[in-house]
Amino acid sequence: MEKYVSQVLQPKIQGDGGWIEFVSFENGVLTVIFRGECSKCLILHRCVEWIEGEIKRDLKKNVKVNAIRKKPYFQDM
Repeated sequence: MEKYVSQVLQPKIQGDGGWIEFVSFENGVLTVIFRGECSKCLILHRCVEWIEGEIKRDLKKNVKVNAIRKKPYFQDM
């Protein structure tokens, strides 16, 4: 799953100025961190649904995505 996130999903999300990082995949729950433009996106839930659909289509797995937003360090100051 980590390879799928980094090699398939990441390049697509980067195209919109976002960034996704794999955290874990346990018991059908994929936890990822969204950074960049994704960290402030108002419709992140739609992206999460899209990711779940892509995984179902490509890997034939039903997963739930746990999305964590993380602002760049310079926005926290």
